[in-house]
Amino acid sequence: MPAPIPAAAVPEAGRPLLTYYDDATGERTELTASQLGGWAARSAGLLRDGCGLAPGSRVAVLLPPHWRTAAVLLGAWSVGMAVSFRPRATAGLPVLEPGGDLPYDAVFVTPERLDDWLEDVPEGTHRYLVGTGPGPLDDVPGGWLDWSTEVLRHTDAPPDYTTIHPSDPASPDGTSYGAWGSVARSIAEQLDLRTGDRLLVDAAEHEQPVKWLLAPLAAGASVVICANLDPARRDARIAAEQVTRVL
Repeated sequence: MPAPIPAAAVPEAGRPLLTYYDDATGERTELTASQLGGWAARSAGLLRDGCGLAPGSRVAVLLPPHWRTAAVLLGAWSVGMAVSFRPRATAGLPVLEPGGDLPYDAVFVTPERLDDWLEDVPEGTHRYLVGTGPGPLDDVPGGWLDWSTEVLRHTDAPPDYTTIHPSDPASPDGTSYGAWGSVARSIAEQLDLRTGDRLLVDAAEHEQPVKWLLAPLAAGASVVICANLDPARRDARIAAEQVTRVL
């Protein structure tokens, strides 16, 4: 597993690792560690082979907590990209902010946030829209590509993680993979996350990926992400998903 996630902490390949709910649409998607790893590998191939990017390339992500977001982030980090991520709610945690005014080599954004993205950050060379619903997007504007279509052109074979070193930059401001790994482990300790825990995350309240993604993985926990969380369903979902911690 790519830095900043310790490989030994990731749950077994066949166990559920990330479950995604959208209470507004009724969607439920569950991915094992092996399945999420396959999507991450395809995302890595998209960046490395499809875009021709090399380690250290600047990749910007403006996506909410979602299984596709996890695939994009883990894929980018697995091939040494320097990733920016700007959540709307950081709760005082470090933010993967854009570095300088240089264009990005690749950007990923949801259709709903496209206008915000163009106002906030510089242009990107390769631009992808990432839908949060099942299937491909119905309408993709000129100059953009649909991630869900393009990513399938690449293999799910994992890249060579050994080429990534803890001192390499994981974000454009120079913060290293090792440093973000330390942050993730510290947050996991603060949340008292243990191996085998199952963490419920309200997507609207926690957009910082170091908290909803890297910290649970660093602890060997799995994640249940709930978008548009219906409070009336919360207790039943905690029971059904065998949730042990709530974020």
